[in-house]
Amino acid sequence: MIVEHAELTVETGREREFAEVFGKAREVLAEAAGFRWAELLRGVERPGVFLLLVGWDSVEAHMVGFRESEAFARWRALVGPFFTEPPAVEHFRELGVRFSR
Repeated sequence: MIVEHAELTVETGREREFAEVFGKAREVLAEAAGFRWAELLRGVERPGVFLLLVGWDSVEAHMVGFRESEAFARWRALVGPFFTEPPAVEHFRELGVRFSR
């Protein structure tokens, strides 16, 4: 599994609206082949910055399967208007089992 790490910078004053709209955008993500899960986190020190983590079967599932699909256009139409700059996106590979206390 691959984890997409996307830093999303949202226009000041629109953070709450973005979080609400993201609920709809999450449904679009869930339709994608290779999608496993998604989590949205909001910055404490930088409340206008959100961290989107998405689990994918592979980089190709994200970058080709989703990014080149009609679903991506719908996703971007929902969340894109809130961004003040292009999202910074990277992919990470799990090294082992997640642990917790």
